[in-house]
Amino acid sequence: MTIKLKLELASGQSLKGAPLELLSKGSPIARGIADARGHVVFDAKPGAAELAVRVDRSILRTG
Repeated sequence: MTIKLKLELASGQSLKGAPLELLSKGSPIARGIADARGHVVFDAKPGAAELAVRVDRSILRTG
């Protein structure tokens, strides 16, 4: 199943290149990358569940 989203930040900042995860029951089930307009596409197995989206924290730099 393909899930398409458009994400917008209240601040107006771009999400371009941000790696995102689609979660089901708190676990990642698909990953996608936001384009310049905030569009992201996830390919996931069909099923009934509550879904959530989060930024993949691996992009955060430490040091």
